[in-house]
This record gives sequence, C-alpha cells and structure tokens, in this order.
Amino acid sequence: MAAQFGRRLRRGATSGAVVAAAVAALAASQGPGAVAPPADAAGGDRPAGAGDATLPPDGSATGDSPYYTDLPPLNTPNKPGTSIDLPIVTGPAEAGIPATVLSAYKRAEQSIRSSDPACHLPWQLLAGIGKVESGQARGGRVDANGTTLSPILGPKLNGVGFANISDTDNGAFDNDTTHDRAVGPMQFIPSTWATWGQDANGDGRKDPNNIYDAAQAAGLYLCANNRDLAVKADLDRAILSYNRSTEYLRTVLSWFEYYQRGTHQVPDGTGTLPVDRSDTPGTGRSPQPTPTAPVTPSPSPTPAPQKPTPTPTPDPSVPGTPTPTPPATVEVARIKDAGTGTLTVTAGGTFAERPTVEALDAKGKPVSGVSVRFEIVGSTDSHFGGVAKSVRVTTGSTGRAVAPLVRAGEQTGTFTVRATVVDRALAPVGFTATVTERTADTLVRGDAKDLTATTGGRFADRVLVKATLDGAPAASVGLTATFITSADDPQTNTKGPYFKDAEDQPLRTLTVKTDANGLLTLPDIYADDQEGPFLLRLTTPGGGTLTIELVVTAPAPEPTPTPTPTPAPTPAPTSSTTVSPEATRTP
Repeated sequence: MAAQFGRRLRRGATSGAVVAAAVAALAASQGPGAVAPPADAAGGDRPAGAGDATLPPDGSATGDSPYYTDLPPLNTPNKPGTSIDLPIVTGPAEAGIPATVLSAYKRAEQSIRSSDPACHLPWQLLAGIGKVESGQARGGRVDANGTTLSPILGPKLNGVGFANISDTDNGAFDNDTTHDRAVGPMQFIPSTWATWGQDANGDGRKDPNNIYDAAQAAGLYLCANNRDLAVKADLDRAILSYNRSTEYLRTVLSWFEYYQRGTHQVPDGTGTLPVDRSDTPGTGRSPQPTPTAPVTPSPSPTPAPQKPTPTPTPDPSVPGTPTPTPPATVEVARIKDAGTGTLTVTAGGTFAERPTVEALDAKGKPVSGVSVRFEIVGSTDSHFGGVAKSVRVTTGSTGRAVAPLVRAGEQTGTFTVRATVVDRALAPVGFTATVTERTADTLVRGDAKDLTATTGGRFADRVLVKATLDGAPAASVGLTATFITSADDPQTNTKGPYFKDAEDQPLRTLTVKTDANGLLTLPDIYADDQEGPFLLRLTTPGGGTLTIELVVTAPAPEPTPTPTPTPAPTPAPTSSTTVSPEATRTP
C-alpha cells in the first residue's frame, strides 16, 4: 500500500492561489465560528527568550521544501479484532520508531506540557512530522547524543521547483552561502531555526541535526499562536504552519493517527525508510513543479480521548538500545548525589562536572521516569545553557538524572545547584558551585617607553600592559596596580606618583580589567612634589606580576637673565677756535 503512494511531491509547486483556496476551504469546513488561519498560516508567537526575531519570509518552518508522501500501511497496529493494550514490541515495520528518536519526541512532549500545558502537544504529532520530513532521521541513524550521523539537507531553495530563499545563515547550518536549504530531521530552514532553535539535550549547542533539539523546537513552533492542539482547527493550522500544502496536512495526519493507534521501539538505524527521497540516488525525478488540485477536507469531529499508549519495551537483544522514558511513579523514596565531582570554574567558563542525582525506591533500587528539577540558587549570574535558572530532567533506566551544562557568569563566589523531585516532598540534594576570578600567569609591558615626569606634572605616556595565560591572551582578568615603597618590601607608597579618583584625589592602588585581547592601558599618572625613582607593581590572580620603574625629576631651573650695561652720557661738542670777547662786540 505504501508503495502505491510513494510518489514525490514538491512543496511550493502549488500556486499561491491554489494554496490560499485550499486553506480557505479548510477553514470553511471547520464549523461555525472557526477563524481562518492567517495568510501565511504561520501565526506569530515565539517561545520565551526568542527575542524579537521575525518568522521566516516564506511563512513556514521548512520553506515548503520537499517531503515524503508515503502513507501508513493498511495493517495498522490495532487492526480490527485486536486491542491497543497488547504488548507493542512487535508489529508492522512502519510502526517502529528508532529508540533515540522516540525518546526525543516523548521528552519534547513532556517538556512542553510542563511549560505550555494548554497546547496539549502529543508526541505522536512530532512523530508524524518526523516521518514525513526525514523518515524518522533516516531510520534513526543518530549517535548516542541524538545527532544525525551525517547532516540531513533538503534541496537548494533556488526557485527551481521550490521556493526561492536566499542564504540567511552564511552557510552555517546548510553549507550553502547562496540559497537556504531545510536542515535536520525536522527540516527547519536556517531563518526559522535562528528564531526557534533549542538546546534540548544540554550540550550547549542549538543543532538542527540533533533530534532532541529539533523535536523540542518543532513542538514549540506547533504550539505558537496560543494553539490548543486538542482542537481540530488548531491542529490543522499548526501542521499547515509547518508546510502550506493540504496534501502535506493529510499525510501528516495519516501518520499522526496511525501512531496514536500504537507503535513500537526499534533499534537506532533500523527504521523503515520512505521511498523517493530527493537525497536517494537514482530517483530520476525532475525538479520541475507538479501542480496539485485543491482538495477540501471533510469536517472532522474532535477525536474521542485515547487511552495512553503503553510504554514500549526495549529490545533486550540489542545492547545499548536507549529506553524511552516511562511516566514517573510513586515508587521513588529519595534522591541522592550520584558521584558529582567538584564544581569549580573560572568566571565566564563552563563547569566540567554536571550535577547528577539518582532516584531510589524504598529498597534502594533505581527508579526511572522520575521528573527532577535542577535549580540555580543564590546570588549569581550563572545559568544552564542559555539563560535558564531552572530545568527539568527525567531519570533514565539507571535512575539517574543529569543536569545540563552550567555556564558561569562574571560574578565570582559560591552558589547552589539544588535538585528536587517534581511534585514530591522529598529531601533535596544540593551541590555547591564556585566561580573563581579569571587568571593570568604572565604580565608584560606593551611598549618600552621610559616613564618620566617632573614634580607637580603628569607623565607624558600611559602604561600599556598585556596579560596572558599559558601563552594565550587573558581576557577580562582583574589586575591590581599599586605604587610600592620597594621591590623587597612592597608596601603601598604614600608619596610620589599617583592615579586620580573620581574626585581628583590621589589614588595609589587601583583595580582594573584587561580587554577581550588581554590588553590594558592604565589611566593617567601624576607626580607630586617628590623627586626620585618610584615603583609601580601590577599583580593578577594566577601569579602574574609586573614591576615598572617611573622617574620624577625637578623641573629644569629657569635661566638668570644677563644685565644690560647702561651707556655713558654723550659729551657736548667742542670747537678748536677761540673767539675773543672783542670779536663779539657790536661796533
């Protein structure tokens, strides 16, 4: 039966008018009072912390990339005459979901039902989309952390048979710097992932090729716009927001309902792959679009409540097969530290150890499926992963719950990571974490200029310092600069050169930090009326020390002016002829 529907559709092949008509018909079929979805069928809500990013320009999570159109087989897990309460460790091959992939879907459901219970996200919806988008991560070809063994990339969205979406991530996720491509087991285009990407497995990365990260992001995307997925109209809108095609809607719903009737776990890498995938050699498909006629779905009543699907039993014949998390029970009697090492890191770093607890029953045996809350308590800017101060983790088959990586902020000191059992009044487990100052083991001058000034003046040059740790620049390291009395007796000098505080008063001890390159330029240094050589010592946590000499001299004396001699008076002119008195007489 599946082969009959094994043809390949091209999303984006249907004209915008046809899609709009189909969506309008769908909305019209949903009964009185139904509200038609927005033109892009996407809505506008974002998960907390997503920032002010916008929805992708194409209006869908995947950019309307290709998808698988295989439909479920007729021999469904609960064919007539059987009960869904039967063990489901065996069944039709198509009903099997790889263990890690199934675990990721269930973990996303549990997480989102805790943070957004009104959405009523079922894991089977994620499984339906995962089947249609990537064949459950290519049959579960993922590593122990849930990351695909090789990237899953859709075709280039270059407008030839698909949407035309220019590159938005500089090739970071899809290795294409010209056009975007859908990425990962849930096929997010990079611009959508930039807004909705999650770090669900706590490894410090938001990786669209990781099934845990991708499933969590897909769940949040489907729950946007205050949708209640238990309501048929909202369910349809959510699926259409993922891909704007009514055939896509029908295909996902078929698998969703199929998985609701029962499924079973299979070992990773052994899942059934759909046919006619664009990255399968020899398909011979042309990239030309194939128009599809609009189809108006029949009204669908809200489905009756289903019995919970029994927890799949792991295949004991396959060593290392992950066990999906079963629901928590009342068996847990206490939690204890499961051997967590010392939690110490320098400011801005990531703690190497991860707080780990073990849930035990009254007989001391491990209990799986227990929801444990890890909280960061105390005055600190440290956090889990991005900005979270509290996370929930479910114990695995060994009864252990491991907190995500804790990243230290710039605030030094101690704080507590506290583990408690959700909704149970059991004694908590506390882990003391310490954030120490950034360090540098070497300080050197950045130049070789002589530092001189005259009494009462200012040093012409500032002091440039470079800090390193193990030969690498030491960023944001605190340094203490102190004018000292001598190298052998480094007491704070009360005379000689000084810095100035905010009120222009002398300051002879100063605390400063290096920049991102490990460099630091000290502020201006001034001289008082004391002459002589002086010492400035810089120290840093980690042992870095640098002593610099400064010289203060008296100003050069002003030259004494030379007196100008006064010229002698000029004598009156004299005549060599003597005039007799008689000569002056008047006759």
